Amino acid sequence: MAQPSGDFRQEAVRTRGGELVSGGLLVGVGAPDGSEARPCPEEWRPRPRRIERSEPARGPVGGAERAVGPLALGAGPADLPLLDREADIAVLLGLLAEGRSIRLVGQAGSGRSALLSAVAEAAADLAPGGVVQLCGHRRTTADLLQELFAATHHAPGYRPDPGQLAAHLADVGAIVVIDGAEPAGAGLEELLAAAPRCAFLISVEPSSSVLPAGSRLQDHPVAGLSRGACLALAARLAGRPLDVAEKAWAVDLWFESEGLPLRFVQAAALLRQRDVSVDALVAAEEDRLDVFGAIAEPAHDPDPAVRENALRRTVPLPSVAETASPAVRLAEGLSEPAQAVLRLAVALGGECPTAPHLPALIDVGQGESALAELADAGLAVSIGGHHRLTAGALELLAPHWPARGCVDGAAQHFAWWVGHSSVSLPQIAAEAEVLIGVLLADRTAGRHEAVVRLARAAGPALALSLRWGAWERVLQLGLEAARRTGAKADEAWFHHELGVYAICVREPSRAVAELETALTLRAAVGEQRGVAAAGRMLDLLRADGRQLPGAEPAAAAPARGPVIRKIAAKVPSSLKSGRRRRIVVASAVLLTLGVLGTAVGMSVAGPGEHKANDPHGQLDDGSGTTGGQLPLPHPSISPSSTAGSGADGPGSSPAAGGTSPEPSASGSGTHSPSASASASKKPSRSPGATGTDTPQQPQPQQPAPGQPQPPVQQPGPGPTQAPPPPVTNPTTSAPAPNPTTTTPAPSPSSTSPTSSPTPSATKSGQ
Repeated sequence: MAQPSGDFRQEAVRTRGGELVSGGLLVGVGAPDGSEARPCPEEWRPRPRRIERSEPARGPVGGAERAVGPLALGAGPADLPLLDREADIAVLLGLLAEGRSIRLVGQAGSGRSALLSAVAEAAADLAPGGVVQLCGHRRTTADLLQELFAATHHAPGYRPDPGQLAAHLADVGAIVVIDGAEPAGAGLEELLAAAPRCAFLISVEPSSSVLPAGSRLQDHPVAGLSRGACLALAARLAGRPLDVAEKAWAVDLWFESEGLPLRFVQAAALLRQRDVSVDALVAAEEDRLDVFGAIAEPAHDPDPAVRENALRRTVPLPSVAETASPAVRLAEGLSEPAQAVLRLAVALGGECPTAPHLPALIDVGQGESALAELADAGLAVSIGGHHRLTAGALELLAPHWPARGCVDGAAQHFAWWVGHSSVSLPQIAAEAEVLIGVLLADRTAGRHEAVVRLARAAGPALALSLRWGAWERVLQLGLEAARRTGAKADEAWFHHELGVYAICVREPSRAVAELETALTLRAAVGEQRGVAAAGRMLDLLRADGRQLPGAEPAAAAPARGPVIRKIAAKVPSSLKSGRRRRIVVASAVLLTLGVLGTAVGMSVAGPGEHKANDPHGQLDDGSGTTGGQLPLPHPSISPSSTAGSGADGPGSSPAAGGTSPEPSASGSGTHSPSASASASKKPSRSPGATGTDTPQQPQPQQPAPGQPQPPVQQPGPGPTQAPPPPVTNPTTSAPAPNPTTTTPAPSPSSTSPTSSPTPSATKSGQ
């Protein structure tokens, strides 16, 4: 990040202005009278384009950099892999490959960020959309959804509505990795519901609530490292093997800390500070020997390593209490630039500005090396483009490291910086937490005028950078400071901005309250242009009392469809077209219905002698249906049932025997038992079946006019012979069978799905 040139003390503070599109609204930000929203013309609305994996990676605003930490927590080079995490990585990769969403839970300093980074690197090829890494530090659910949209779509300056966002994210199939997510419970469920085809890997704080029932997330605990891994980690970060005393000290620390990696990063830093003390003793001894010689001195071993080990034993190891809370002792052993940066971070609530700001704030020229020293000591971690103190460090250092005026000019510096033309919007988004930290520090110190000045400058910049969670927080802090200073004009401006923000996030009742308050205050101070601006926003809200102008109806939530499946790679390419897939599914459904219908029919009909005694299907089997007759299926299921219902419609005569036909279950008309039996004997062929015919006995058909009349075969007790294939006219449909002709009920063998059809029956079915 390049620092803008020039002296901020001599240059006037400028307000950044611009336009963005929020849903169907065109929002102008940075106007002297406040922001203003109006319906966006259709031709001006952005057309988001999906970012393919082959294109250069575009990270979300404020989260382009990958979240890293100290060496043991994921920031080490490739030759320093994680220790004792192979099983966790394999389990998480397997769950992500099945489309599962996981929440990593564990104590502070347990290495969640390290495990998250390792899994994200190994899961690059599991999903069609790749891996999207987001920073969850101080982000709301809406911020995370916007950053996910910005990472997968190219649409600068566009923040879609929830309905539009759901439509754009519905077809995104990626593995979304979020480090340090602050939303919990309903916020996480909303995040998962907005991207149903994504698998999420989320690291949350230890104080997060329990998952609700029916959640898509499942918890994966992140425990501490084994004793051997902790000893190896301490030796690797200390830069040398541990001696016997140091190994015993490390084992005691392992029992006390339950193997948390962060504790051994800090323990290795304590060992390096001890080595500095030992090196000072060795250098002092060498100087004394050079000046005074070996006169009246005891004999020394000529091996320098032996002398160094002897001097190391004279320097005591830290006590158990110091290793349990090592932040103060570690801070005392830092260099002066690192101590100055640490003092600034404590004053800003744990947030460290990026290196280009350090010369203007605390007069530290080598800011990168100072931040790296804090990270190596386990006191700071890099996340979301800037550094912050590790868990527990702020509480331990705040009583011992007061601010000492290091943030006195921070508000003036950042007010000039956010309005400078050479500063990009992603740079402002990366410093959003630092800006809020400066506002909180000035509020605590009672510098309310500085809070108002910085909030008025940073609000439009954060709005344009699409960090709307930080935008709302800055406006609220500025409004509080304006009330304390009694500046009615500034208070009206903040109310107006909060009203425009409420319009953009679709909160009309809140927007009306804020804008009416701004209108009243501006009328009291005589700001006519401000009164007109607030009136235009109120007119926009009152244009439609039920829905904001420019808002589009929310799209229906897409059904969750797993796309990150191992089995998806085994689907043949010939079945991936939509038409063939529908044909295969329809064929499977029809075949299943045919098999189930045949099995149920056989079970109801009973053994063979039941039908032999009741050839016409008129006997009652005690279940309310005659002769085991089954209700006809719906006409849309099979062409044979459609033909049967058309032949035996409501106008057909009843069957022989004078019995009244019973209505079918499908409600498509009345059918006689004999007509139902004759219709079921027609050979049917499913529309989408691939060469599979239902083995049913063919029904004799009447020939077309002009064709010879085939002889009519009478049923007999013996096996029925298949008639020759009739010669029919393709353009003439077969007439309905004679309702006065009595057709015997089919035998179970002729309707069994496992029996093979005769060649003549197959030919006639074709």
